Amino acid sequence: MKRNWIWIGLWTALCSPAQAVPFVFSTGNPNAQIAAGSRAPSAGFLAIDAADDFVLPLQTTVKSATFTGLLPSAASAGSISEVVVEIYRVFPLDSTNPPAGHVPTRVNSPSDINFASRDSANSSLSFTFSVVNPSFVASNSVLNGINPFPNQTTGGEGAVAGEEGTFGITFATPIVLSVGHYFFVPKVRLSSGNFYWLSAAKPIVAPGTPFASDQQAWIRNANLAPDWLRIGTDIISGTPQYNLTFSISGDDDRIFADGFGT
Repeated sequence: MKRNWIWIGLWTALCSPAQAVPFVFSTGNPNAQIAAGSRAPSAGFLAIDAADDFVLPLQTTVKSATFTGLLPSAASAGSISEVVVEIYRVFPLDSTNPPAGHVPTRVNSPSDINFASRDSANSSLSFTFSVVNPSFVASNSVLNGINPFPNQTTGGEGAVAGEEGTFGITFATPIVLSVGHYFFVPKVRLSSGNFYWLSAAKPIVAPGTPFASDQQAWIRNANLAPDWLRIGTDIISGTPQYNLTFSISGDDDRIFADGFGT
């Protein structure tokens, strides 16, 4: 009789509804070292894509995200006209290979084209914006100096000040990503001025989520695309490398049912 109850318990556990397991990844807090332009295209302004990476150990349904950056001083949430979030895989996936040779390397860069995209313009994402600090200064920046090889090293464009704020993103349709290495690319279009994405520590420190294969941040504009430059190694030069401030959250595919799981 006892054996029968054991089998009944196992059968109940295995057949119980699966429960999603929350997943959160973060690069931590801004460190004021670099501000990278990342903007959706508009009249008179080229698109700029800034990218930072994350790894998923299990298939994950990404439901929301955050990223932190600078708006012009005293800008209101009403000045934000569009927010785009794209996910890229790692080159050479989704890419022409070999590349054209317009940059020093494509090793560990984002791919040529995005793997997934959500846009407030078509209501596939919604966003909030919260001011963190009305006056924040990043010690260096990259916005216009995004040039093909051999003129990629500009040293940056100097300090930039603005209103620090965090975007909270909710995806109308969650993004399902398999196990793998990805890049997160947020872009903001403003009615006036530029959005800058703020750097985070590299290597990642608390309260961030360190991982062994963490790559440095990359950037490109519409003239350089489909190629990418490393913000630290290629543009700033020397030894600095940067992460960018963001988080993603959702559910991974582990199953827990009455104490049993994988």
